[in-house]
Amino acid sequence: MKFSERQLEIIEAAGKILTEAGVGGLTTKKLAKEMGFSEAAIYRHFSGKEEILIALLEFLCKNMDQRLEMAIQEGGDSESKFRSVFANQFQFFSKHPHFVVAVFSEGLLEESQRINQVISQLMQVKMKYLKLAISSGQESGVFSKEISLEDMIHHVMGSFRLLMFKWRISNFQFDLQERGESIVDSLLVLMKR
Repeated sequence: MKFSERQLEIIEAAGKILTEAGVGGLTTKKLAKEMGFSEAAIYRHFSGKEEILIALLEFLCKNMDQRLEMAIQEGGDSESKFRSVFANQFQFFSKHPHFVVAVFSEGLLEESQRINQVISQLMQVKMKYLKLAISSGQESGVFSKEISLEDMIHHVMGSFRLLMFKWRISNFQFDLQERGESIVDSLLVLMKR
């Protein structure tokens, strides 16, 4: 989906509200107030809260796909590619924590099937690039083949999601990049032969 300049502004403002008040605090009334225009103006660009959340998640999905593709291309060897994928994610989310709020908000998954589909797409994008980094490492003998590619991705994704969730519920109180790098180091120790 291609977003207009105004839609991107609305997504950004919605992200600010999400960070401050969570999904329950995101209303079109609050959003209009945050942006300094009428609620009707919001409805010219989005049909409601669900569509705004979906747009925010779709934007993240497209953005993540582009960022991680570049990270993999610039990565070098398998270990460097793996590190690059995570460094890119940690750097992005440190600057844009509202995306973490959107993905890890209590009750969001119950909001709608469409939101679930976009969150599933997000996971697929992340898995695509992890698969590239890990499979090339297994083929070159850097990463163990004793654990299947699918299981290894499962463990890595679980570690990432747990870290992001902890960061979210701590109200972003620790340095995500520093803690993330430590987790990546630990994962690499476990993954290597």
